[in-house]
Amino acid sequence: MSREQRKAVDAMLRHPRPSNPQTIEEMRASFAAMMATFRVPEGVRTAPTNLGNRPGVLVEPERAAHPGTILYFHGGWYVLGSPNTAMSLTANLVSRTSIRSISLDYRLAPEHPFPAALDDALAAYRALLDNGVEATSIAFAGDSAGGGIAVSTCLMARDAGLPMPAAVVAFSPVLDQTHSGASRDSKAGIDPFFTREGIAYTDAMYLAGQDPNQELLSPATLADLTGFPPLLLQVGTNELLLDDSTQMADRARAAGVDVILDVTADVPHVFQAFAGVLDEADQALDRAALFLTQHLI
Repeated sequence: MSREQRKAVDAMLRHPRPSNPQTIEEMRASFAAMMATFRVPEGVRTAPTNLGNRPGVLVEPERAAHPGTILYFHGGWYVLGSPNTAMSLTANLVSRTSIRSISLDYRLAPEHPFPAALDDALAAYRALLDNGVEATSIAFAGDSAGGGIAVSTCLMARDAGLPMPAAVVAFSPVLDQTHSGASRDSKAGIDPFFTREGIAYTDAMYLAGQDPNQELLSPATLADLTGFPPLLLQVGTNELLLDDSTQMADRARAAGVDVILDVTADVPHVFQAFAGVLDEADQALDRAALFLTQHLI
C-alpha cells in the first residue's frame, strides 16, 4: 500500500509547470493553492497573534494543553508561504503532542532579503523569553526554509547570549546555500519538486547578491554548533536537499550535539505534509512528536 502511495505522491508533484518564470505574486498564489490541499487535523483551534512585532498564528489543542511552546517557521524557500500554508504540519504537531504552537509570519524576500527572516525569528524568540516563557519549554520547528531558520536562529540566539531552546525539529531543511552536497546533482530528476535552476531563481531573491559562504546561510558546512540543542532532522531520499541534512548531522555529531538523522526512502521534500495520504508522513510526524515531548519540560 505504501509503495502505491509514494508513487501517487510523486506523480502528483510532477504535474506540468509553467514554461516561463512566474512573477513572485504568481509563485505565492500557486504555492498557497497547493498547500491548501493538505489535510489539517481536527482537534485544534487557531487564533491570530503577534510575536516580536510580527504577526503569527497561535495553534492550540482543543483539549487540555501540555506545557511548552513550539515556535514554528513555515517553508517556501524564504520567498513564499505563511503560517497558513504550513498549517497541516503545525496542526499535526500540536494534535500529536498537545503542545501549543506559534507559527511566525516572518518577512519574505525579495522585498526583505537575508537576514530579515532570521531577524524576525530571533525577535520572536526574544519576545517569548521576555514574556516569561522558559527556554527549556520552547522548541523550534520548521520545514524547508523554515527548518533552516530554526537552525540559524539557534546560532544567532547563542551568539546574542540567549539561552538555547530545548530542541529543534527540521523537516527537509535548507541548510547549505553553497549547494556543496552531492545530492544536488545525484538526485536531479529523482526529486519531483526541485531543480537546480529553480533553486537558483529563488536563491537570487533571498541572497540579493550576498555571499552564501557564511554560517547563517550554510550551517551544514560552516557553522560552529557548540552548545547546540538536541536536533531532529527528517528528510527523504528523493530530495536534492538530502545532503543538507546528512552534512548537518555529521557536523552536529562532531560538535558533540545530540542529533537524530531520520531518513525515509523514496519520499519527496517535506513529505510530512502528506499526513493522512502517505503512511510514511504520519509515521514521521509521530516520531517528531515523540522527540518534542521527550525534550520539552
